[in-house]
Amino acid sequence: MGLFVPLLLLFAGSGCAALIYEIVWFQLLQLAIGSTAVSLGILLAAYMGGLCLGSLLLPRVVSPRIHPLRIYALLELGIGLLGVLALFVTPALGHVWFPRILAALSLLPPTILMGASLPALSRLCKTPAALGYLYAANIAGAVFGALFAGFYLLRVYDMAVATFTAAAINLTIAFAGIFLSKVSVFSKTSVPSSLSPCPRVSVVSIYAAIALSGLSALGAEVVWTRLLSLLLGATTYTFSIIVAVFLIGLWLGSTAGSALAKRTQNPHLAFAACQIVLAVWIAWTAYTLAHSLPFWPVDPWLSTDPWFNFELDLVRCLWAIFPATLFWGASFPLALAAAAPARPDPAALSGQIYAANTAGSILGALAFSLVLIPALGTARCEQVLIALSAFAAAVALPRFLPVLAAFAVAGVLIFTVSDVPWQVIAYGRRMAPILRGAQLYDRNYPTTVLYRGEGINSSILIAERAGQRHFYVSGKAEASTAPLDMRLERMMGHLPALVHPGPQSVLVVGFGAGITAGSFVPYPGVQSITICELEPLIPPASTRFFGKQNYNVLHDRRTHIVYDDARHYIAATAARFDVITTDPIHPWVKGTSTLYSREYYELVKAHLRPGGVVAQWLPIYDSDAETVKTELATFFDVFPNGTIWSNYQKGDGYDLVLLGRNSTNPISVDALQQRLDRPDYAAVQASLNDVGFHSAVEFLATYAGRAFDLAPYLIGAQINNDRNLRLQYLAGLGLNSMAAPQIYRELLAYRRFPADLLTGNGGRMDALRTLLPSVR
Repeated sequence: MGLFVPLLLLFAGSGCAALIYEIVWFQLLQLAIGSTAVSLGILLAAYMGGLCLGSLLLPRVVSPRIHPLRIYALLELGIGLLGVLALFVTPALGHVWFPRILAALSLLPPTILMGASLPALSRLCKTPAALGYLYAANIAGAVFGALFAGFYLLRVYDMAVATFTAAAINLTIAFAGIFLSKVSVFSKTSVPSSLSPCPRVSVVSIYAAIALSGLSALGAEVVWTRLLSLLLGATTYTFSIIVAVFLIGLWLGSTAGSALAKRTQNPHLAFAACQIVLAVWIAWTAYTLAHSLPFWPVDPWLSTDPWFNFELDLVRCLWAIFPATLFWGASFPLALAAAAPARPDPAALSGQIYAANTAGSILGALAFSLVLIPALGTARCEQVLIALSAFAAAVALPRFLPVLAAFAVAGVLIFTVSDVPWQVIAYGRRMAPILRGAQLYDRNYPTTVLYRGEGINSSILIAERAGQRHFYVSGKAEASTAPLDMRLERMMGHLPALVHPGPQSVLVVGFGAGITAGSFVPYPGVQSITICELEPLIPPASTRFFGKQNYNVLHDRRTHIVYDDARHYIAATAARFDVITTDPIHPWVKGTSTLYSREYYELVKAHLRPGGVVAQWLPIYDSDAETVKTELATFFDVFPNGTIWSNYQKGDGYDLVLLGRNSTNPISVDALQQRLDRPDYAAVQASLNDVGFHSAVEFLATYAGRAFDLAPYLIGAQINNDRNLRLQYLAGLGLNSMAAPQIYRELLAYRRFPADLLTGNGGRMDALRTLLPSVR
């Protein structure tokens, strides 16, 4: 016992470092290989595949006569060195499919060492229960690592600091392991005979059952993360909370399971019972996500303090998913105890059980994220999870009555599962206040759901109310036919297209409702429209219901759809464009800050033709001043002559359009009006008329400022770069802010009439000066 407590502390430290690395590596590799579900699937398979290989290989290649603590110390030292190396090697990898796979495979060396650490220390454990406690300690450390990295290290510092912190933990553990190996006595012994009274079962059935348990656990994490991110908002903090709650459940469950494994004479029976109980708790989570959590009277605007809302999110996650995670956690030590009589070497026992569980986890993560959710939907996937748990129980205890009972319970529970309400996909985290405020309105103007779909990357919903169509993606309103939204979406296309003297090639980041991309269809000189979109469901659905507004851009002969991460596409393509613009993509959503970083803007700038123009959407609603300053400062760092244009109209519309050019030529209001008056630009003028722009003067009157004038306002603003991805942490904290009116007033306070930027003669310039009064 004297050595066991230090072992638990050391292995907890290993778990902490491993989770820090996991979060950092996932962010690094998303930059290199993109954020599509396929790319992330490759990444996850490589990461967990390394863990699986390491757990299998160590018992086979390392002699049991070597002191386990020395082996463990070397493993930790190797993990630390390879972790630091990955920080520098990964960003240097290429951006085509072969290097995508190569980038993912670069995770194998350190993850193989991580996977080998449990079997290495297992040789110091004399009972399966001790192995279970060791596993539990590792997960306890992982809980701290997930929270420490997600809420502190990466929020305050960057990926380099987080990596060096994890490496320092590895180094400390390595030195502690070497010290303990010198002061402790080790002799190779077999597993004590006290393990033998456990009823012998087929070890293959235990391996198969724990693999099925791992499959259902990771499948559930994928499904429930998708649904919870709708309800809580898909910020980086939400994902950290979900991972932490999942790990807390595994930790407490594995601790309880280890205690039970120490006392029970029938671990295989307890293991099988865990799987049956899991089916019940999976059904509980499905019911909670569909019928309970969406209707909690939680108004995120009650407090602008993000930490208060994080507490609510934590409670909601615990209420929904915590019970099931306890039993997945308990399954591992019980499986160890059930298989122990057939595996006298503790390293082989822990390695093979861990490998089977991890292999199932890989299959579960890939199958549910890439195949089952798009094919069946989340509700049917929850039914599959219930069936998998019943099947795992049947495999673990292949006797007629228990098997019959397991499938009978599962059969009843499956019929209790239903889809989450459509309002969850539409309104997400603001469902409760929106439903409360819309009761009378909906009675007079009921909402009709036109389309609902769950794709490989996101959930989408298209609805109609009061004659207006609305497009929602994963709990956020992305577009609509409301006048203000139409005005913004058209501005994102027309503004760069009209500032450019004659665009021919266009790249649009995101399809959305297709209105931004469709704004280029009327331009006579445009020869190609390339659109990058992550979710394959979106273009055909949007074309079906927004075809009139987007001019059926999907079916235009000039349109080419690329289903890929836009950043990866831009980095990999040799093409250059006259215009690069974006459909509205919220910066607070986890992963999107890579489309607002300095390195991304440098990529975009490098892919502009001479005279090229880039447009970037910037919302100041759901944001605070610090976030907006970072967004502006980062854009202006790459485009020092950048300008701001506003969608503000009649007291509403807190959307900005940032415009960057690789030209310093002035914008002539006269030349612009002459283009709009040409017969071949009649369709362009009509498109502008639809959203309230009837002349070049009215269009250019949306000017709101530029980099030079805003320099004093942006002093001290943080730059969002690939190493820190600062924006996703700032934007996640500012999501509940209601500071948009104040931020807009502050920005306009720096606006001066840009006489060297907007030029012309006579009355048009006088009209512009009237519409754009200088405050300073």
